[in-house]
Amino acid sequence: MSYNVLVLGASYGSLFATKLLMGGHRATLVCTPQTADLINREGTIVRMPIKGRAEPVDIRSTALPGTLSAAAPQQVDPGRFDLIVLGMQEAQYGAPGVRELTGRVARSGTPCLAIMNMPPLPYLRRIPGLSTDALEACYADPAVWKDFDPAQVTLASPDPQAFRPPDQPKNVLQVGLPTNFKAARFEGAEATALLRRLEADIDAARFDPGDGAVEIPVKLRVHESVFVPLAKWPMLMAGNYRCIRRDDMISIREAVHGNVAKSREVYEWTSALCASLGADAEDLVPFEKYAKAAESLGKPSSAARALFGGALHIERVDCLVRRIARQKGRDSETLDEIVSLVDARLARNRAAVSGAAAAG
Repeated sequence: MSYNVLVLGASYGSLFATKLLMGGHRATLVCTPQTADLINREGTIVRMPIKGRAEPVDIRSTALPGTLSAAAPQQVDPGRFDLIVLGMQEAQYGAPGVRELTGRVARSGTPCLAIMNMPPLPYLRRIPGLSTDALEACYADPAVWKDFDPAQVTLASPDPQAFRPPDQPKNVLQVGLPTNFKAARFEGAEATALLRRLEADIDAARFDPGDGAVEIPVKLRVHESVFVPLAKWPMLMAGNYRCIRRDDMISIREAVHGNVAKSREVYEWTSALCASLGADAEDLVPFEKYAKAAESLGKPSSAARALFGGALHIERVDCLVRRIARQKGRDSETLDEIVSLVDARLARNRAAVSGAAAAG
């Protein structure tokens, strides 16, 4: 059986879409009209590192068994799809056009798999004991999530690292760290069965780069525990957000390995917070495994790059983790410092825009 999947976000989302196409499914990417025209004309290219090969393999959507298309937000009817993948950063769901599409997605009742560092509010409502009203201030536009049924929303940890090469067209994505998407099951059996079918099809798929069919990394792994995707939080706090300094940014590798003892402390504090919510040890990733992976992460995090590129909003997982921690009576000086640095940089970016507008 072939599924019809809508993917919001043609950058990071094109990685998941490529895996769907390899499994023989249909994917529609939501993006700007210009990018949609490019993808509909030329397809996408995902550059994937393969163990044992000196150079990444270019996986072209036009060479895969599934079917790819792209559309602007205004052109999409969410009710036509079996699954909707939320593959953009949290602040983008409130953008003009996307906000209206997000509302249509919610009202359609179609199962939604979020591949986001910042969990959608309806997903957090699946975690017992959380006061989600107190978490809304961490979201750029919390109202976009109000019509979603939590039972129809699940989350995958966006562990694979990927980026658009700056010298390439917008239909090209390069994978830096080819790890797996780790998803929690839906509340219902039917939507979970759909996810498990995608998991199996992606597992079975092979790709021939010209010298014989090979297995391609980045799989979908579906877990029973609602806490498995939260394993990304310790990584974000110990690495991604600690790339941000007052006046500059550093790589994830330097953030983690510049002071390993401090990184371990932050990582294990955040892991303990996840455990206080109900996560088991097997839901989480040991610090040693993360530290080993971070050795290959030679770029600053996307959050840091966005902040120092002048962004007015980024995903505030730092704010979210701190507010959840305070609900549990927990505090961290390092996390307080991270939140203060992000707040200050965002305030500086917004002041620059306001000043430019006033001068104009």
